[in-house]
Amino acid sequence: MMNHSLKTRPPLSEEERYRRKRYLNATLVTCAALAMLGGAIHVVRLGSNRMLDMRDRATYDVAEMKTHLRAAGEDIARERESEAKAKVSGTYTPAEADMLLSPEMWAELRKTVLIPAGEFRMGTDNPRSDEYNRPQHTVNLHVYRLDKYPVTNAQYARFVAATGYHVPLNWKDGKIPSGQELHPVTMVSWFDASAYAKWAGKRLPTEAEWEKAARGTDGRRWPWGDTMDAGKLNTYYSVGSTTKVTAYPAGASPFGVMDMAGNVSEWVADDFLPYPGSKAPPEVFAGKVAVVKTAADREMKVADLVPVDARYKVLRSGSWKSDPFSTSTFHRNFNYPNSASDFFGFRCAEDVDTAKEDPS
Repeated sequence: MMNHSLKTRPPLSEEERYRRKRYLNATLVTCAALAMLGGAIHVVRLGSNRMLDMRDRATYDVAEMKTHLRAAGEDIARERESEAKAKVSGTYTPAEADMLLSPEMWAELRKTVLIPAGEFRMGTDNPRSDEYNRPQHTVNLHVYRLDKYPVTNAQYARFVAATGYHVPLNWKDGKIPSGQELHPVTMVSWFDASAYAKWAGKRLPTEAEWEKAARGTDGRRWPWGDTMDAGKLNTYYSVGSTTKVTAYPAGASPFGVMDMAGNVSEWVADDFLPYPGSKAPPEVFAGKVAVVKTAADREMKVADLVPVDARYKVLRSGSWKSDPFSTSTFHRNFNYPNSASDFFGFRCAEDVDTAKEDPS
């Protein structure tokens, strides 16, 4: 039988123990840092995607989009509760709606502006602008008319009184918030805006029509010129809410159209699609819904955006909440057509019968 002696290691010196302890601690710290970095990258990646798409995510099945209003920043329960309240009776009668403004003010709000036929420069080549705003290109339009002002709460009240259509979500007990008769109507979806336009015998403007009326034919960045002027628009929480559509006469466009920068972002007719020659990633234009794929994502309150068979609609002009550069005449905003917000509004356009009206 063979003897196997056990070899023992000499005891570690204090210096060696200290060195190994430091090595172990450094290893643990490095592993923890890498784990945190990996998590941060995951969050940033998902967050970047959400910022790119402006957190525009469908709450409902896209097949049901037209029948459900998605109020920005609210959960499903709040939205359904709001929708139920919006359909209650007790809003204005036609006579009451007519009494909201003086005859002179009604006449002013009915005004439209004739935009002559011809070419204009649409979009921008500014490399600092979002890619979906590029490139600048020439568009030729027929003559048309555009509302001088965004549609106001008072005008929308007439529509509701005449048709029984549901009221905006921010009208308490079916009535306009106090003192806001001349403020642009908000909390209306693209579908709501289209319904109003049809009732008024008009339509929503195309994206090109809206931009030409806002910037004219010289390619200016804002309706009044190429320099931001905070005194000519309501933006970036300078007021903290919408303002009367008549509040900024100095901000008029070259054609005399009002409030085309700030106050509310305005729905237009178009789907959100790339311009000719655009280098923007195709996925930017694809409709998406938020999907939480893992328990870790749920814990971190992040989600992946998954493409769906739905299109965004375009909004223009920035708003009272936007940063000032989002109010540029060429800047494009976008959201699902069933979305509503306290900074979404609209105005209407009309075709022109050139045989009956001299565009000069």
